[in-house]
Amino acid sequence: MAYDKFTVLTSTAVPLPIENVDTDQIIPARFLKATERKGFGDNLFRDWRYNNDDTPKQDFVLNNPIYTGKILVAGKNFGSGSSREHAAWAIYDYGFRCVISSFFADIFKGNSLNVGILPVTVSEAFVDKIFKAIEADPNAQFEVNLPEQKVTILATGESEQFDINGYKKHNLMNGFDDIDYLQAMKNDILAFAEQSMY
Repeated sequence: MAYDKFTVLTSTAVPLPIENVDTDQIIPARFLKATERKGFGDNLFRDWRYNNDDTPKQDFVLNNPIYTGKILVAGKNFGSGSSREHAAWAIYDYGFRCVISSFFADIFKGNSLNVGILPVTVSEAFVDKIFKAIEADPNAQFEVNLPEQKVTILATGESEQFDINGYKKHNLMNGFDDIDYLQAMKNDILAFAEQSMY
């Protein structure tokens, strides 16, 4: 299995109300040397999280202990810039399983879906409601329901639907990457191949 199955996620959320966050800000280029998906979370938003002497920047949200959770709520146009898949690896490795925004760069969105992160696109108005809910209570809970394709602010009951490609939805719910998907159909493929020989 490529990653944890994603069905319904109930969690607090970390707010990052910044627009046009590009992949170099998510994971700076100098940390792209590794070829495995491990260890990238340590350098997620590295230049925003740490000073030059590696001390944490106190005003950055990931360094603020009142904000926790498996959901990252971001401003519009998240994941723009270069196509590095390491950006998605860093977000997953840090512990986020869902990113909510009003707009994602297409390549980042695809890379996220491939590694088990659910990028949820909702309206700017709904993202603003989520930010306000977190501001009012950093422990506010949110439910991301993949089978129903719906995000809910549990404190108010307000919710909004989101779209997702059916194939990617199936893979996320089963913890599959593209290779796992094919392996799951191995018997069907072999049976079809055998039938085609005659």
